[in-house]
Amino acid sequence: MTTGLTYALYKTQIATMAVVEETDAAFVEILPQMITYAENRICRDLDFLFTSTSITGYSVTGNTRSITIPEGTIVVSEQINIITPSGQTNPDLGTRNPCTPVTKEFLDAVYGSASSAGLPAYFAPFNDNVFLVGPFADQTYSVEIVGTYRPESLSATNTETFISLYLPDLMIMASMVYVSAYQRNFGRQSDDPAMAVSYEAQYQTLLRGAAIEEARKKFEGSGWTSQSPSPTATPTR
Repeated sequence: MTTGLTYALYKTQIATMAVVEETDAAFVEILPQMITYAENRICRDLDFLFTSTSITGYSVTGNTRSITIPEGTIVVSEQINIITPSGQTNPDLGTRNPCTPVTKEFLDAVYGSASSAGLPAYFAPFNDNVFLVGPFADQTYSVEIVGTYRPESLSATNTETFISLYLPDLMIMASMVYVSAYQRNFGRQSDDPAMAVSYEAQYQTLLRGAAIEEARKKFEGSGWTSQSPSPTATPTR
């Protein structure tokens, strides 16, 4: 099994590789943003299966077409289910009616008013926390929203994360790219101009393997299976 990183081990390893004391004031100051940089890069580069979630407790009111959730709750929306019958808040006790994603322009053109109110069958994101549905809801319906979320960062109070435990190599490499800027080794005029380039190259190498593994988890591997790409099998799966 992978030897993961706790917050304490992460600090020690980065300080060792950067050749600074863990208590160095400048190092301590950049540590939170170093973690943010590394985690955000990895989360954006890899479509993690573990970040998939569903949220309930929200609704679309009768004769309206908008669903509002708190900002930052969902990073990427993937599916909206209208729960029937009206009044049922638990999706497992009611019926999920999946909405098809479309454009806002389609909703405006086809379902632009409440005159055609009914059970919503389509949705479109309006912004990061407001979704529009069509047709306008004829009753108040609870909804289930499926999408991805941004996991809590590694910190002194959150000492282990999925990334630190299962992708410690990738996290270290991404962090060392950030450290290169801290140590002024980010450009041609630096003492070690190859430092950032070397860590970035190693990050990209590790990323390719991690991306294949995440794709396999979702049956998005070769031939839409969970198999690894085969260098010899013909035809491909």
